[in-house]
Amino acid sequence: MSKRASAKHKLDRRVGENVWGRPKSPVNKRDYGPGMHGQRRKGKLSDYGLQLMAKQKLKGYYGNITERQFERIYNEAVRRRGNTAEHLIGLLESRLDAIVYRAKFVPTVFAARQFVNHGHVKVNGVRTNIPSARLKPGSVVEIKEKSKNMALVLEALQSAERDIPDYIDVDPKKMAATFLRVPEFAEVPYACTMEPNLVVEYYSS
Repeated sequence: MSKRASAKHKLDRRVGENVWGRPKSPVNKRDYGPGMHGQRRKGKLSDYGLQLMAKQKLKGYYGNITERQFERIYNEAVRRRGNTAEHLIGLLESRLDAIVYRAKFVPTVFAARQFVNHGHVKVNGVRTNIPSARLKPGSVVEIKEKSKNMALVLEALQSAERDIPDYIDVDPKKMAATFLRVPEFAEVPYACTMEPNLVVEYYSS
């Protein structure tokens, strides 16, 4: 099993939810934690445990974001005026790899990071290989001409597994997506329950 697939399966098993809504998630068959004692770990979590789980689930959802990177994003959300939880989600959804995933150019968030890293994407006409690059509303993300016939891309675009959210406008023929606006938390199509308010409590405590 690849490292990325293992990471996906491990997170699903740990939190007991199909985090990305994928049909191959192991919790579709086993809705208990990993390891030989997984079935006995259903005890009630403390407030801190719930906050930690919410943080791990949100951070894990966006792929290989490190703890340091995630905390940096949180700290920026805190510095902004208004609702910190909303700003946190907005910052995460403004990342280039998140937009590539939402536009259905690739099947998973892990693939999105790799796809950007390998230089298959242009932002406003400029080749960009930084997955964490933050896009502004109006930014156009397009797949490089040489990459448009990749099986990964064609299969993802044709998949009925996910819908494209309203804050991204995709032109399937041009294989280009426009980031229309920073979304509110309620607009983001998470496949499981996310609780950014608990993430804020985790870092605030």
